Amino acid sequence: MKKYLLMAAAGLMTLTTGCENFLDTESYTKKNTGNFPSTATDAENMVTGVYSVLNIVTTDYNSSNFFVSELASDDRFGGGGSNDKHFTGLGHLLNYGTDALKPAWTDYYKGVYRANMALETIDQCASEISEDQMNNYKGQLHFLRAYYFNEMAELWGTFPLTLKTESENLPKAEPAAIYGQIGYDLKKAIELLPSTNYAQTTSGRVTKWAAEAMMARVFLFYTGFYQTADMPLGDGTGTNAGTVTKNEVINWIDDCVNNSGHSLVDDFRRLWPYSNQYTASHYDYVKDLYDAGKYWYADGENPEQIWNIKMSSMATWDGFPNGAVGYSNQWALAFGVRAPGNGEATTYPLGKGWGAGPVSSNLWNDWKEAEPNDPRREASIADIATEYPEYAQGADRQVEDSNFWQKKVVATQAYDEQGNRKNVFGSVMFGRTDDDMALGHVQDLCVIRFADVLLMQSELKQNADGMNKVRARVGLTPVSYSLEALQQERRFELAFEGRRWADIRRWHIAEQCLERSVGAPIYNQGILTEMKEFGSGYANRYKETKGFFKIPESEIDLSNGVLVQNEGWTGTNSNFTGW
Repeated sequence: MKKYLLMAAAGLMTLTTGCENFLDTESYTKKNTGNFPSTATDAENMVTGVYSVLNIVTTDYNSSNFFVSELASDDRFGGGGSNDKHFTGLGHLLNYGTDALKPAWTDYYKGVYRANMALETIDQCASEISEDQMNNYKGQLHFLRAYYFNEMAELWGTFPLTLKTESENLPKAEPAAIYGQIGYDLKKAIELLPSTNYAQTTSGRVTKWAAEAMMARVFLFYTGFYQTADMPLGDGTGTNAGTVTKNEVINWIDDCVNNSGHSLVDDFRRLWPYSNQYTASHYDYVKDLYDAGKYWYADGENPEQIWNIKMSSMATWDGFPNGAVGYSNQWALAFGVRAPGNGEATTYPLGKGWGAGPVSSNLWNDWKEAEPNDPRREASIADIATEYPEYAQGADRQVEDSNFWQKKVVATQAYDEQGNRKNVFGSVMFGRTDDDMALGHVQDLCVIRFADVLLMQSELKQNADGMNKVRARVGLTPVSYSLEALQQERRFELAFEGRRWADIRRWHIAEQCLERSVGAPIYNQGILTEMKEFGSGYANRYKETKGFFKIPESEIDLSNGVLVQNEGWTGTNSNFTGW
């Protein structure tokens, strides 16, 4: 088995754009827009350079939309150690530091800039590649630009909409303009990308099916959050020229379901790395899978993964950017259990990490009450009291420990063939000889999977067909469609996959969901207490911010007053001071 990672040379997307000298000679030592791109290799490298930003974002995981969304949601707490005030602050919709989310702001704009440059210049390679390949490249570029814009829209709501590589000091665009551009890019991606069965595509590369699924995701958020029937459709210049209708989105999501080749895997547990053969051999919960020779669907082999961010076993502390740290799944490290010394031996297969995102007991209890026979609950959440009686509360100053930890995106241990326990299963499966607990997380981050598509299909069409397919996979009986049933199904099926925060916001139930955290039992550094509110409280913080986060202050300063701070982030109640 081999892991693949989309990589590009660091300098390919950092080009000189100034005028040539007075001799107007060709440069043989530097790449610029006069000599790059020009070949088929240049085109491939340039597209790969846009993908590589996904791994740059991973390096700064704690400001990424995925991480922020997980900690802000009602089903998780901030957690971490007593000094990890950024983590706990996010869990309370509060800020710690003037530029806490600066890496994400910079990195997402880096992705947008690279996509803009590629779209501006890739036609220079038209004579070197086929029309079909050119359309494929352009489709990927439009998708990736839409993806970066959407990550920013979920985090900050409004921001400068940059569609050119020229430097401009722009004010924040209106939401309609931002989503119009996202709609434009995704529609172009759908039109340009081939209708190829997913099995014939390279894992990690964007497909038409990913674009159709992302269009549904964006449409549902925009129309729900902003309470409109349709989503704006831009013309590619920042101006809206039409709409994306619900019927169009239904046609696209139906196309994805019927023609992509994607399907649900046979056993829900096989979606998560703890079912890999090196971990499962010593994990009683999935020993039946191991005995049957049915293991984790490794990245690139999973029919349910529609699009994922690729990771590898090649992460190092050296190189570009900021070391090649982002080649490993840093979210898995962040969500690992804090266990100093040899403490992780008591939490196998959960591995050691920074202790972010303990699971709210409300989710466990709600799930148990609503669907007592749903196997996904124990497949998704570790009940510490039952599974790990030797677990020591308060390890390494852990705060907001709920006694529940998620099993999906998390550090995962394994045993080698000699019976030695390893910090990360990648050390055994993919040959990381150093067994580095910080760099060895090789599992891809799944951005969109087929179960989500089926649930979006049910929500858009207001019927239970897709929802009941998801339920049937885990042996649950069919249900009739209702919004409440759909909401519950998404909460359970997609727990800890980065969608809960967006969902409760677009359904306009965030305030009451968040408020339920007050009084939940937690351990702070081993001492049993209750979750409390900070600042103006959960519900008020949501009202003040609408769930959008603080724009980095340095970016506000650089704009000389053109860029305005988001609502709810200028008063003293916006700062987290700690427990």
